[in-house]
Amino acid sequence: MSAPLTLSVGYAASRKGVPTSASFRQWVEAALRGAKRRKATELSIRIVDAKEGRTLNRDYRGKDYATNVLSFPVELPPGVKSPLIGDLVICAPVVAKEATEQGKLARNHWAHMTVHGVLHLLGYDHIEDDEAEAMEALETRVLAGLGIDDPYTVDDAD
Repeated sequence: MSAPLTLSVGYAASRKGVPTSASFRQWVEAALRGAKRRKATELSIRIVDAKEGRTLNRDYRGKDYATNVLSFPVELPPGVKSPLIGDLVICAPVVAKEATEQGKLARNHWAHMTVHGVLHLLGYDHIEDDEAEAMEALETRVLAGLGIDDPYTVDDAD
């Protein structure tokens, strides 16, 4: 039995082509299992349009364009314990465009962006090459467990 997950999914963009909250739950749970997180976890996912995605990326990362997923890990004061790990913001039009450009099934790309974002909330990163290799390997294993091919090497839309 897995630890309790409290997940809130908010839609601030068109829901057309966007997975259901049940799908997001499945992908978050898979990422948590893959990262061997065994304690209660809380996070939120907000699905946004390109305008909000661009604003957030500009304001928080200094990059003036919409990106696929932004991760906002929680920063708790010393001594404060909480199951909250943070928030994800996923930009629907960027994910859809990337899936098309990369020849991937849209649902698989949504799963990948969700898993990728959750791993960031858990402290994984890809700035250094060795960190990138470890994170990508974990993402690939988690996605394989969901029946999704390696997102870094495979064209799965054929």
